[in-house]
Amino acid sequence: MVKSVNVIGRGRVGSAIAARLEERGFELREDGGELALLCVPDTAIRDVAQGLSPDAWVAHVSGATPLSALDPHERRFSLHPLQTFTRARGPEQLDGAWAAVTAETEEARELAFELARLLGLEPFELEDADRPLYHAGAVVASNYLVALYEAAAGLVAAAGAPPEALEPLMRRTIENGFELTGPIERGDWETVEAHREAIRRARPDLEPLYDVLAEATVR
Repeated sequence: MVKSVNVIGRGRVGSAIAARLEERGFELREDGGELALLCVPDTAIRDVAQGLSPDAWVAHVSGATPLSALDPHERRFSLHPLQTFTRARGPEQLDGAWAAVTAETEEARELAFELARLLGLEPFELEDADRPLYHAGAVVASNYLVALYEAAAGLVAAAGAPPEALEPLMRRTIENGFELTGPIERGDWETVEAHREAIRRARPDLEPLYDVLAEATVR
């Protein structure tokens, strides 16, 4: 296992990773080091990698970027924490999250898995070719949840109810293992149609979204 790491990029992800590595007793380097861990925006990975020494391990934490972005380095891997991060919290954000590992050699895979577990992550293997599909799923689960909440909050607010009242409902849905309840589960199509009519009057811009989600829920 490497002992010195250069965490390049101290944004939301990089700052959490650097803090956890420091907790675990790693030497954090601003240059050099046995591993250069790129926590920079996806569009910067290729340029940053090309400027690094070929002697050290190089890895990135992007979910969407292929390993070829780390060319010409051969000692390389990617480790993507499947989690959303905020600057308001610290390394505890890593605890219990999963991590997608892409590696081309057994040595790289072993290093990536060990690093993931030291960070508090549960690693799994991901083929490079499957990265776009995997990342699309992650975006639906996280980014689109934000959009979904904003849509739901808009409808609730239009009814004069407090949007923050939705948050316990959303959390409990996750805690219940995403068990489906509500009018579609009951086959109550009159209620669904009443929803559509009310949305059409109050927030017609959200009717197409409601219809698409209803169709997906039926399936």
